[in-house]
Amino acid sequence: MKPSKQLEMSADKRLRRVTFAYQTASLVVALFSLFWAVVFAANRQWGLAIAELFPTITGVVGFVLARAGRLDAVLVIAELAFFIFITGFCLWFDTNMADAPRVTHLFFLTLAVMGYLNHMRRRSVFQMAITGASLIAFVVFASCNLQLPGAQPIPVSIRQIGVWLNASLSTALLWGMICALQREFVNPSAVARELPAAIRNGQLQLFYQPQTDLNGVIVGAEALLRWNHPKRGWVSPDIFIPAAETAGLMPTVGGWVLKAACETLAAWKAQPALCDLTLAINVSPSQFNRDGFAELVQETVSLYGIDPTKLKLELTENVLIGGIEAVAERMNILRTIGISFALDDFGTGYSSLSYLRRLPVYQLKIDRSFVQGAVESPQGAALVRNIIRMGRDLDFIVLAEGVETAAQHLFLRDGGCHQFQGYYFGRPVPIGTFQLQVVSAELVTTPHTLQARITAAF
Repeated sequence: MKPSKQLEMSADKRLRRVTFAYQTASLVVALFSLFWAVVFAANRQWGLAIAELFPTITGVVGFVLARAGRLDAVLVIAELAFFIFITGFCLWFDTNMADAPRVTHLFFLTLAVMGYLNHMRRRSVFQMAITGASLIAFVVFASCNLQLPGAQPIPVSIRQIGVWLNASLSTALLWGMICALQREFVNPSAVARELPAAIRNGQLQLFYQPQTDLNGVIVGAEALLRWNHPKRGWVSPDIFIPAAETAGLMPTVGGWVLKAACETLAAWKAQPALCDLTLAINVSPSQFNRDGFAELVQETVSLYGIDPTKLKLELTENVLIGGIEAVAERMNILRTIGISFALDDFGTGYSSLSYLRRLPVYQLKIDRSFVQGAVESPQGAALVRNIIRMGRDLDFIVLAEGVETAAQHLFLRDGGCHQFQGYYFGRPVPIGTFQLQVVSAELVTTPHTLQARITAAF
């Protein structure tokens, strides 16, 4: 659960997806309109041909602006231009006839859904106005044969083909918008709305990934948050953590994680195979920098009666947005009662030796991206060696996360890394599976206590 990094990655990915969708839609509309402009010109329908150049140009401009990253400008220009074009085309050219019905007004539905989607992306009175106006216009043109005096209807021979083509395109665009709307409802705002209920209804769950020492002995675990949704199944943390961060729910979610972790440590305290394990939880910057965080941790530790030295709080370097003085003060308060701190994803944020000396950090976690690069290039290997050496020189326990292969483990072990975490040693699993894994590993050397230890662990 690394909310700041996940939030940034999710937002960037979502923006790229939205931009690509508008580029594609703009290009499709431009090509479709150009096709009709050519058809009308070939039939010497010059007024219609010129009219179709309007959405063609608009689509091209929209594509260029979207490609340049000016998404808000695309939306305003495209929606206004197409609303005006559809209205004018229905009034002047696409009038109801006995042999072929009007179909251009169907695009008002697509425009309405587009406006609502854009309103969900960024609240806007303009987008809601476009949505409402498009729906009203659709009803008006679908209910009566509204047209301007002197209208020039499209020739019947062309209309009979256009009815099918335009209806097919408008339906395809509407289907695409509905799919986009469905994605919007599962991330991120709708997800955020369901999170408080998920906490109340016990849908959140901690999974545990082992952390091992040089000898492969499990010395602790990192608690990773999972959400078992009653309808959608397991919801990825990449979806609900950024949603919670955006909605300001991370202090609430993080508070639940803290309580659940303390409850786990309290249960382990009386179990010989588990009582010496440490448990690490991730703390978001918004949670850590909130007033009263240190007091909340102290109260929770006291409430569950756990050994505070077994609880480890993992912070990313982004926590320093709260100011190094305030961060150091809060960390020192908790350090005095035995809480330890790990600096997570080291090297990916605001890495600085100056703040490392001023913060009471106990452990340095090498980011998985560095671990993967360590066996892929000499530069990557040199970087990891230097991080390990620096951590050891500063008397930190150096832990490498994301260890997935024997080659990575061997390199890190020989390089002086103290502890390890990753799929090579075990995936995140429910608490029962993790406890059995720990007990089974210990009982390899003491098989005569098998029944007693399993009973104690559960």
